[in-house]
Amino acid sequence: MLPEVPDRALTELGRTEGGADTLALLVRDQDTRRMILLRAVLDAAETAEPEVCSDARRTRLRQDWALLAEADRTDRARGRPSSARTRLVHPLTGPWAGRCRRGLRRARTTDPARHELARDLAHFSTLAAVAAARAGIPFSTRLTPRDGLLALPSLGALRTDPDEAAVEAVHDNGVLTLRRSGIRDVVVHLERDTGAWSAASTWTSAYALPGLLPGAQPMPLEDLDPYRVPSSGPGRHALGAAPDDTERKRWLQAWSAVAAVLRTGGEHRLTETLALLRCLVPLESPPGAEGRGSSSATRHEAFGALLSSVPATPVAFAATLVHELQHCKLAALSEMVTLHQADATARYFAPWRPDPRPYDGLLQGAYAHLGLADFFQRRALTQDGDGQRSTSAWIQHARYRAQVGAALPALVGSPHLTVRGRAFVDEMVVAHERMADHPAPRGHTARAQAYVKAARALWIQRHPLATPTNR
Repeated sequence: MLPEVPDRALTELGRTEGGADTLALLVRDQDTRRMILLRAVLDAAETAEPEVCSDARRTRLRQDWALLAEADRTDRARGRPSSARTRLVHPLTGPWAGRCRRGLRRARTTDPARHELARDLAHFSTLAAVAAARAGIPFSTRLTPRDGLLALPSLGALRTDPDEAAVEAVHDNGVLTLRRSGIRDVVVHLERDTGAWSAASTWTSAYALPGLLPGAQPMPLEDLDPYRVPSSGPGRHALGAAPDDTERKRWLQAWSAVAAVLRTGGEHRLTETLALLRCLVPLESPPGAEGRGSSSATRHEAFGALLSSVPATPVAFAATLVHELQHCKLAALSEMVTLHQADATARYFAPWRPDPRPYDGLLQGAYAHLGLADFFQRRALTQDGDGQRSTSAWIQHARYRAQVGAALPALVGSPHLTVRGRAFVDEMVVAHERMADHPAPRGHTARAQAYVKAARALWIQRHPLATPTNR
């Protein structure tokens, strides 16, 4: 049975906050759902038609599960965190498991789809191998490269020939030997938390940024995992260039001051980042950004992952975290509580988007912008008297607060809200009104309101047939 969400937690989240207990509740629920999804994949494989999942593949999945179970028992017996569970609840395991489940549920499938499913299911072997290696279990197994790359999550990746079918992996006492026919063995030495080093030029180690605070876990920079972006086409989630020291150094520079910046926007922003963020996925910078702009996203099936190009400054990085982690919190809450029963018709005006939005999209956007309005107001108040920095924070706050103010009437007035959904939206209103206690300078507020008014007029001009729900 999934846990209930206490009223106190709903109140905290409605105000874009969340104490340690509330955030832990979201994390536990998401981890449970990830494990249930994995169980569903294995069950679907057992019952799939042979042409969808062969007997040999089913046998291999059972063997991989047995290796994961052994890793789990070994770690627990030694009083260590389970490397198997860590691997299975990792954010990027979610997109992989979702792909597998969708592939296995198809009653009829084409040869290319069967080939793709086979490659996806083979990835389970790499997860099992990594968990077993981290647990210190000796093993020998055969792993399948994908498009010329054998990715071993948290360890690194081996470049192979594009048509190479298998790599033999042998692990003993922290040393992983990767063997291919007619090619010199690649010997890889495991690091403690993330990464593994090798003298071989074909090996690229996984990389992690330092912990956000002293004593915190390192933050993986997932630039090698094959499931880090959707497979349907990169679109705005385009992958960055192949990882190199220069690119990783840019990430380190932006990351190094993020904790201090988050704290200026409220201690709760640092708390939620520590509780929810599990990995960063690099994207390429937007065209024409020239180091100033960035793109970012979260994925519903990859709770705890932030996809982003390198933010230009620590302040931009912190704002990206605040923005995307609000999406993360609301998506997780929405799986536990039915907030509304609105359909997916795109009819609402959102000042931050040129296109009409469905109710859920409006709610998500308003919630994320409410978090940003809170973040920049607290920064402005912290920096009062600091001239340019304070002015910049007030401008950002005024813009975000005005945008949320334009969206709230449609959110509050919807007949599709459930009882708990109405309580949640009411708390958003409380948070928005509370900001009036410390208003931005009048000029910034006036310009922000004029911006929203102009955006609304342009939206009406572009979408004359849209239902004028919140014009």
